[in-house]
Amino acid sequence: MLAIATLIDYAITFYIICLIANAILSWLVAFNVLNPQNPIARQIGYFLFRITEPALAPIRRLLPDLGGIDISPIVLIVLLSVLRTLIICDIMGLCSGYT
Repeated sequence: MLAIATLIDYAITFYIICLIANAILSWLVAFNVLNPQNPIARQIGYFLFRITEPALAPIRRLLPDLGGIDISPIVLIVLLSVLRTLIICDIMGLCSGYT
C-alpha cells in the first residue's frame, strides 16, 4: 500500500509541476522573454499544453471571465492537492479519526 500511495503522490506532484511550468512558459512567451519560434521551446510548450489542457479546459468553461487572467491552473492545483491528501490519507489510513 505504501508503494501505491507513493506512486500516486509522485504522479500528482509531477502533474502540478507541469501545470506550474506551463503557466510560467506562457508568461515568458507573453512578455517576449522566450521566442515561441525556438524549436526546443516549441516542443516543451507543445508537450506541456497537451498534458495540461485536457484538465484545464473544463475548469476554464466553469470559471467566469476575469479579463485576461486565467486562474484555472490555481484551481486545478488546489483540487489536485486536496485529492492527493484524501487519497493518500485513505490509503495509508491516516485520516481514520477525521472521516
